[in-house]
Amino acid sequence: MKKYYSTTVQELGVNVHSFKDAKMLIMFNENAPEELREYCILHRGNKLEDTVQPGDIFKMGSAEYKIVYAGCEVQKNLRDLGHITLRFNNNEEGEGLEGSLYLEDKPIVDVVPGDEISIVRP
Repeated sequence: MKKYYSTTVQELGVNVHSFKDAKMLIMFNENAPEELREYCILHRGNKLEDTVQPGDIFKMGSAEYKIVYAGCEVQKNLRDLGHITLRFNNNEEGEGLEGSLYLEDKPIVDVVPGDEISIVRP
């Protein structure tokens, strides 16, 4: 497997899990605007070396999720801001929101500061 994206969780906003029932999490680098910080997984070391593609594996803490679809702004937003929305719904409704990364529908693990988030190509 080739790892082409990695970052480390620094902090969890107090309301980061408020979207879990909607099968959604938000990532932003540690420089997130103050009004968004409480809803985000804040991370540091945002290193992207390839293009995010369906079929790749998104790893978060101890869990792995197959990437189903990457919105057209995921690459730019992830590289420049470390900011994407993670949707754990298998993209069943075919939404295709620009800044969203659609992952297979599996239970969302709880991450903690120090956990690695990465993307690998099988």
